[in-house]
Amino acid sequence: MRAIPLLRPLLHLLPLAAFLLGGCAVGPAYVKPTTPEPLAFKEAQGWSPAAPADALDRGPWWMLFNDPVLNELAAQVEVSNQNVAAAVASYAQARSQVAQQRAALFPSVSLSTSGERSGTRNAGADNNYRLNIGTSWEPDLWGRLRASVGAASANAQASAADLASARLSAQGELAANYFVVRQTDAQAALLATTIEGYQRVLQITRNRFDAGIATKSDVLQAQTQLSNARIDALSLARQRAQFEHAIAVLLGKAPADFSLASAPWQAFVPEIPVGVPSALLQRRPDIAAAERRVASANEQIGIARSAYYPNIGLSASVGNSGSRVSDLFSASSALWSFGLNAAQTLFNAGATRASVAGAEASQQAAVARYRQTVLDAFGDVENQLSATRVLAQQLVLRREASDSADQVEAQILNRYKAGQVSYSEVVQAQASALSARRALVQAQGDRQSTAISLIQALGGGWQAQ
Repeated sequence: MRAIPLLRPLLHLLPLAAFLLGGCAVGPAYVKPTTPEPLAFKEAQGWSPAAPADALDRGPWWMLFNDPVLNELAAQVEVSNQNVAAAVASYAQARSQVAQQRAALFPSVSLSTSGERSGTRNAGADNNYRLNIGTSWEPDLWGRLRASVGAASANAQASAADLASARLSAQGELAANYFVVRQTDAQAALLATTIEGYQRVLQITRNRFDAGIATKSDVLQAQTQLSNARIDALSLARQRAQFEHAIAVLLGKAPADFSLASAPWQAFVPEIPVGVPSALLQRRPDIAAAERRVASANEQIGIARSAYYPNIGLSASVGNSGSRVSDLFSASSALWSFGLNAAQTLFNAGATRASVAGAEASQQAAVARYRQTVLDAFGDVENQLSATRVLAQQLVLRREASDSADQVEAQILNRYKAGQVSYSEVVQAQASALSARRALVQAQGDRQSTAISLIQALGGGWQAQ
């Protein structure tokens, strides 16, 4: 190829480029900040450590609840939820920033051509063609560009952790809302049965009133109790609609395009083993994001320090010109140039020193935020562990209370039919029984929501790495 001679002057830059690539970095070496890591959770007494193959890690953790409908809905969050879609786009943007910063490490090459025809009325016209290949490069002598790449890479990793956080948050919110809907269905079924009972009691009371055995106030009390139960049923219907709409939004759908049919509630709570606290740092995406932002802030110190040193740039070009296109590829007429430029700031009233101090302060703030994130995470896990333990104990007592209240209601109603007690005692017994039943359902729902919160607190899983 005749074009090869045009590139020979540029090839002489390669040894110099290899030398300059070995520049030194002026930024501090990154050391991961230390965090408190207790040997065990305070609220984890009686819980067993996790084994590597015992459960899932940032995977389909919702399958642990054995609900096919939940499995189907949760799988749609990643592809339909708009917050997750925004986090995906942010991650792609962060990766493009890494590629952009990495490209600055290499020379840029440009090619330009031109052609013109000029002349006078008497002398005629002449052609003039030009071909030029140029390159410019800023060697990374002080590690500024490498630090920029490192900072962009750390930010991209933090963005990936933010994406995991958005996904985990949306999935957890969906599961929590779904179980509230199922709990509401259970409450509605309970109220429907109660309303049927209240209707029978109202009829009994009316019959007794017609027979002159009961008073008018007994009938009114029975009617009031029935109406209040029906009001509660309507309130549950409104609550269910609100959570159904929330699920639709989480799935990226308009509420009008989504409906969730009523179904029996499986108040199943998985037995969740708790891993060692050190594994928490690997599971929680918000902790990973905070640590990566510390690394990025650390690179910014090196970028700021590089301003103390001169900026050095290299440029070179080679080209031809001629009156014919074939002259552009003639080595005998080639023109080349090579340039070296350096610039050093002599005085800027302490601006560079202030920039370095600001970068160091920003890094210290990032370290503090990282450590606070870790402490908040441990506190979150402890809270969910204590709630899990207490709710398990409360469930046993709630079930005992509900069974006892049902027996009291049945006995009082039999005694009322026999004329041994007043109707006010029937009302009180029925109200206590209904309250105990609803409290039992609420306790079962609280255990499920706490299990979801604990899984989220552990970063979406509990598999030891």
